[in-house]
Amino acid sequence: MAISHPPLPYAVDALAPHISAETLELHHGKHHKSYVDKANAAITGTDLADAPLETIIRRAAADGNQALFNNAAQAWNHSFYWHSLTPKPTTASVALMAAISKNYGSLDGLMAELGETAKAHFGSGWAWLAARGGDLLITDSHDAGTAVTQAVRPLLVIDVWEHAYYVDRRNDRPAYVAAVTGGLLNWDFASENFGREGQWTHG
Repeated sequence: MAISHPPLPYAVDALAPHISAETLELHHGKHHKSYVDKANAAITGTDLADAPLETIIRRAAADGNQALFNNAAQAWNHSFYWHSLTPKPTTASVALMAAISKNYGSLDGLMAELGETAKAHFGSGWAWLAARGGDLLITDSHDAGTAVTQAVRPLLVIDVWEHAYYVDRRNDRPAYVAAVTGGLLNWDFASENFGREGQWTHG
């Protein structure tokens, strides 16, 4: 069972003008696919060849296999990121809204902190909205760092590698983050993840 490169969950131009078709063609079709291809090449002929992607990531982290970890984790992170975005308006479930109100006061309060975390992250990485038990937390990870290896349940993620926004925004990360937090986040997906027993699994 090779690691899959899933199709986007929407048309390549569905997020325009906030994220262009050109960006998605490069980001999903080139960057994401490259991580998948390199991870598959690394596990071919090993005892991980038929393992779930989450198992591969955790084994690579435990073994200190940085090259495999980087590519496998980035394959997972990108698939999760595509589902974190949507071209359609969505709303958080009653249960998730209650947690948002408890931990951040309001959705606006959560969005402000998530946006600041994404904008302030130094270098390449990811800004995560996650849950631990019934509580929410906002955190970031560097490079290929992933929630898969953390004791949290990821709900949403924002990619803050430059290849996520450079075609559309050049080096203006704040404009990209504002576009994502201003209407592209998939609260249906976040609500599903909040209600799960465990972490989302790569298909």
